[in-house]
Amino acid sequence: MQKSGLIAQNKKAYHDYFVDDELEAGIELVGTEVKSVRLGRVNLKDSYISCKTGEAILIGMHISPYEQGSIYNHEPLRPRRLLLHKKEINKLIGLTSQEGLTLIPLKLYFKGQYVKLSIGICRGKKNYDKRAALADRDAKRNMDRAIKERYR
Repeated sequence: MQKSGLIAQNKKAYHDYFVDDELEAGIELVGTEVKSVRLGRVNLKDSYISCKTGEAILIGMHISPYEQGSIYNHEPLRPRRLLLHKKEINKLIGLTSQEGLTLIPLKLYFKGQYVKLSIGICRGKKNYDKRAALADRDAKRNMDRAIKERYR
């Protein structure tokens, strides 16, 4: 059971996008969703945020149905409203109107008793950027491994 800290992380977002800025938002959940989130049954992969009609909506986040729930259980992929101030929503609308910027959920976590979502203002990576990032990570891993071997 998940009591505090990180619930879910969108690792694919860091692979597919450059994260320019981060923003914290609350998320509107129904009762059985909160129980599933506390159990850690959340998937942020392939989800995104749409800012239209003055609201920020999280689309594509999967929260598994609560097993002990009744017929009033929630839909796993329903759109969920994000809790942001009007000024923040207008800022996000302005940023996403620029070419190449998109809003991607990065992390879902507890802050006290509340469930919070870290939103990334992201720019898409090209395939050569992804390959370069993989090569850098492999080179760093090899260097760390060689240093560790040397000082044994």
